[in-house]
Amino acid sequence: MNFTRWSARLPGINGTQRRTAARPDLATVPDRRADGTVPAARVEQLTDETVPVPAVDELPAREVLDRVPALVALVHGSDHRIAYVNDAYTAAFGVRPLGGPAHEALPELRELGLLPLLDQVLRSGRPRTLKSRKAPDGRSYTFTCTPVAEPKDDGRGVLVFATDVTDHADAAERLRASERRQRETAVTLQRSLLPQVLEQPDDLRIAATYQPGGTEAAVGGDWYDVITLGGGRTALVIGDVMGRGVRAAAVMGQLRTAVRAYARMDLPPHEVLQLLDGLAADIDANQIATCVYAVHDPNEGRLVYASAGHLPILVRDENGTVLRADEPTGPPLGTGGWVHASGSVPLGPGSTAVLYTDGLVERRDEDLDEGIAALERALAGATGSPQVVCDRLVRSAGVQADHDDDVAVLVLQHPARTGPDGELFRNAALELLGGVEAAPRARAFASGVLASWRFPPDLHDLGVLAASELVANSLQHGTPPMRLRLRRTDRRLIVEVTDGDDHLPRRRRADPGDESGRGIAIIATIATNWGSRRTPGGGKAVWCEFTLPGEVSRRGLR
Repeated sequence: MNFTRWSARLPGINGTQRRTAARPDLATVPDRRADGTVPAARVEQLTDETVPVPAVDELPAREVLDRVPALVALVHGSDHRIAYVNDAYTAAFGVRPLGGPAHEALPELRELGLLPLLDQVLRSGRPRTLKSRKAPDGRSYTFTCTPVAEPKDDGRGVLVFATDVTDHADAAERLRASERRQRETAVTLQRSLLPQVLEQPDDLRIAATYQPGGTEAAVGGDWYDVITLGGGRTALVIGDVMGRGVRAAAVMGQLRTAVRAYARMDLPPHEVLQLLDGLAADIDANQIATCVYAVHDPNEGRLVYASAGHLPILVRDENGTVLRADEPTGPPLGTGGWVHASGSVPLGPGSTAVLYTDGLVERRDEDLDEGIAALERALAGATGSPQVVCDRLVRSAGVQADHDDDVAVLVLQHPARTGPDGELFRNAALELLGGVEAAPRARAFASGVLASWRFPPDLHDLGVLAASELVANSLQHGTPPMRLRLRRTDRRLIVEVTDGDDHLPRRRRADPGDESGRGIAIIATIATNWGSRRTPGGGKAVWCEFTLPGEVSRRGLR
């Protein structure tokens, strides 16, 4: 095949240069001495230095292509028979026989998947580019395939032009490897700061999931936690630190640690957020975070919560109706100058609640409320264990490995227990009117209840002693109204006394001559755990709990 009959457009020489070179009358500079704008000496210098420039059609194309450092090959026809390869191509891949079909004579193009691209260029008549492909010689090339034509015999061909981009490809790979290491570091830090094993309260069943963002170094500060407060109560928290990477994960870890510390104080949810707000500003004034802190008390059948700019909790009742807990919601943590408030939402037996971060419902192409509404519909039809519900909600939201944002989901269920299982969860309460008869009445009540629950004698006596000491402490230091409450679960016995005084008791060492001050010390000695908290509307609750032996917890009432 005659290579000189092919026409190839070379870069760097435009049409204006060709036209200028082809017209001798434009190749000289006119004499402008008459108008005085250019000195005569300057005109003579320009005229002397101007020489005719050859047109691109006059350049020896084959010699040019032979010497360019890029790889050049010319193929012809539907089977892409080789018409030409330059010296650089031969040096890279070896001698290639002219006239042979590309699938046999150019195996490197076949391995790179370039043959379908040649077909596409022939069909469309338009150039195509394949960026940064690693060739068998170990180097990376960017291939540009340009259609060429031979007018005389209506032939068709493709000019393959390959530029060596190995240095750029290696630099890009090093950058990607660095980003992968940074992301792996952030993911490792993030997961290590999340709870490794969720606490499982007596009255709730809980599951959670965390899915890091799929983009490079896109790990954020999403977190969740479950904290048993004692006395049957449970704190649940979920939050999201704005930002990405190791810094956001580190801030998240500090906030999560602080939440656990504040939770041990058994404060109302809005007071916990108030403390977190000031701490977030101290940790990093440029970082803000959203958070929901909620407390579940099985005796009340409600979820009391406070929100700092976070998305609303969703609750599905036993009938499948989904309730959105929208209010109250304050600004994010770290903004300061806001007094948070607590709200509540029913969470009775048979209910399921979902706490989540914005990655589950926020999409770039739709409104946030639409995402929350879609989650409500998914929750309405989601049944099964908390883990099953959690997985279904994540799948319904379309969260995959390449998701562009972190996702954290916390699902909790308050099971509706019936039959033998329901017998393991019992409550009994007595209103105490005060007076000298209150303590004997409380002991008799506790003794009768624990006997009816068939506790062994040693546990029965410990429960009666705990009830007596807590009631005596309340009668001496508290104010009406007073109430004694006994509760058993499948794992523990809980004794709680409430009164109208908000002064919290503390354990102290009583001197030998003191007639009081030993009640809390006795409780701390005989009970597995004890604590106190202020109650809404004023007053306090003092409680203690005893872990049930395995035989008792399995046996229940028979």
